[in-house]
Amino acid sequence: MVGKSKIKPYQGAAGGWGSLISSARHLLKSGRPVRGVKTLLNLNQGEGFDCPGCAWGDPEATSSFEFCENGVKAVAWEATSKKVTAEFFEKHTVTELLGWDGYALESQGRLTEPMVYNPGTGRYEAINWPDAFALIGAELNALESPAQAAFYTSGRTSNEAAFLYQLLAREFGTNNLPDCSNMCHEPSGVALKETIGTGKGTVRLEDFEQAQAIFIFGQNPGTNHPRMLGDLQRAAARGCKIVSFNPLRERGLEKFADPKHIKGLLPGAGEKISSHYFQLRIGGDRAAALGIMKHLWAMEQKGGRVFDHTFIKQHTTGLKSVLALLDQTRWREIESQSGLAKEDLAIPAKIYARSKATIFTWAMGITQHQGATETIQTLVNLQLLKGNVGKPGAGICPVRGHSNVQGDRTMGIDHQPTPAFLDLLDKEFKIKSPRKPGLSSVEVIEAMAAGKVRVFIGLGGNFAAASPATALTEKALRACDLTVHISTKLNRSHLVHGKKALILPTLGRTEIDFQSAGPQMISVEDSMSMVHASSGLNMPASKDLRSEVAIVCGMARAALLGSKTPWREFKRDYGLIRDRIEQVIPGFEAFNERIAVPGGFYLGNSAAGRIWNTKTGKAAFFAHPLQQRSKQEGKVFTLTTFRSHDQYNTSIYGLNDRYRGVKGTREVLFMNPEDISAQGLTPETLVDVRNAEGKGKLKGFRLVPYNIPRGNVAAYFPEANVLVAIDAYDRRSKTPASKSIPVIIRKSL
Repeated sequence: MVGKSKIKPYQGAAGGWGSLISSARHLLKSGRPVRGVKTLLNLNQGEGFDCPGCAWGDPEATSSFEFCENGVKAVAWEATSKKVTAEFFEKHTVTELLGWDGYALESQGRLTEPMVYNPGTGRYEAINWPDAFALIGAELNALESPAQAAFYTSGRTSNEAAFLYQLLAREFGTNNLPDCSNMCHEPSGVALKETIGTGKGTVRLEDFEQAQAIFIFGQNPGTNHPRMLGDLQRAAARGCKIVSFNPLRERGLEKFADPKHIKGLLPGAGEKISSHYFQLRIGGDRAAALGIMKHLWAMEQKGGRVFDHTFIKQHTTGLKSVLALLDQTRWREIESQSGLAKEDLAIPAKIYARSKATIFTWAMGITQHQGATETIQTLVNLQLLKGNVGKPGAGICPVRGHSNVQGDRTMGIDHQPTPAFLDLLDKEFKIKSPRKPGLSSVEVIEAMAAGKVRVFIGLGGNFAAASPATALTEKALRACDLTVHISTKLNRSHLVHGKKALILPTLGRTEIDFQSAGPQMISVEDSMSMVHASSGLNMPASKDLRSEVAIVCGMARAALLGSKTPWREFKRDYGLIRDRIEQVIPGFEAFNERIAVPGGFYLGNSAAGRIWNTKTGKAAFFAHPLQQRSKQEGKVFTLTTFRSHDQYNTSIYGLNDRYRGVKGTREVLFMNPEDISAQGLTPETLVDVRNAEGKGKLKGFRLVPYNIPRGNVAAYFPEANVLVAIDAYDRRSKTPASKSIPVIIRKSL
């Protein structure tokens, strides 16, 4: 790998010809380039299918090219001509496949038929659907308690499948519904529910057209949600100030050339995105926010009339405690933790003070830290000071990752459901849902390892790779009596299995969903609370594939003996599911009629209307002091994990990371050149990286000099998950602290 790899800094803009060339290569690699192009023309269209990638919003008036480079990769990856059949598993044992990396596994193509693990041969073998469902039903009903089962969900799952999945779990008798939100944006939901009364962002796409300033925290849209760059580019072009806070210089936040327009393909093309770029230390966002507020408070005390006093008086509580905290917090603490000088933070403070409409947006660079919930509430404090919630061009915008992770939570995929939701669910389906809170993703890992959860069912995703504490996670999955994974492609979770194991192949987002009532559509919800219809147009990769809805219904009929829920009818006609959703979940009235309108419909947002569903009926300020941090100078570095550009979540589309100049490898460690020299090392040296507390180790990673603050390093997810300790998480949400890991670096022997 090292011999074929290359490290060379990237000088171009994000997007441009590089994006087009990369897209073409991935379409060719799929084996079906013509079909891929035809498929893309229906991506994010009113009567097409929703992108299986990110959850960035779609404009109401869509064009023929409403997709990005990563959308192309996702479609090509799913619509590949390659297939994994029973013959593949006859040739390869699980032990052999465990030696393959994630890229090699998923590159084999689409799963085509249900498979069951045979411990006698060490291989997966074909099983028919009725027998697969019967095995699941038997194992679930053999449990001593429903709490011994866990029903995990990936964010690609449709609204219809998610609603039935949570219904299955609760009718079975458990709230053990861990999901990918637990590992990414859970702090956003926890923080926002307390501050503004809803766990969702308050902005819509049109707000980006009216904002005077956009503050971006811990976010890399160029790789993780590239369509956002178009909205940022248009905002920058009309004079909106875009202020970015990020430890690394990310190309998408610096310069963007739109590959959908001729201008973006000209030599030297590209327009500046961030008007100001602040490279703070990893985890220094709360300190930076407090520094900005401290400057604003000083302006206010000098008679500057910076705060929106009318808004604060009418709509908020708790400001006094925040002002007291600002007085108590010393600048040397702010500067030390943020890595930014007092003078540096005066610049964004002035921009914010002058702006009449400001958007704050963030992603996992904020949420995957210990204390993430408190940091987000500190960011919300800033917005409340100037009334930047519930007015045009302003608001709060946590950008979710997977395409329907927000919709899944709306549908009830929640290990801590509200009593009101359960009451409506019970009334509609004549069941008695459990009221005891279930387990989050981290808690499920611990429970499986302790033998307290014995059946794990994963609706999408790659739990073994995505989770923290890799060694413990794999031990936990292997301790189960049964593991079930509903997937489109082969991944590591299928190989790290329980005593009994099933792989159930499902339809992709691009494929036609044929049921007895005719072709079916599904729905998803984006980060702006817009609900869209999605209908595939490609023929399924195999006649043995079943939809997520059909698989959930099959499991329910096998496990819930005597159930009165019409599972067979739900499988036949998804419109019947939507009829029931509108009876249980507010905002979905006339669901079937409204989803049929091209562009979908807006669910609404209480906080955007300045209705605060909090304990006091008002938006709440929360005073959170800076965290006490141990000194980690010299030997101990802080490591953050991130995705490469040829990656989406755990799916590795290729071994390149164009914008960071890495080609042909993923086993790299990004480090400040001065730190490399101070450690007595040289660029491209192979190093070992271990958790400073002795919890995990990486061996033989290649040093890459990079523009990152001193004392900070970075490596790719999911490879670096082995370094994330199971007990290192945000205490309020239990989201793993994958973005702030204390590590020690040594030259490999």
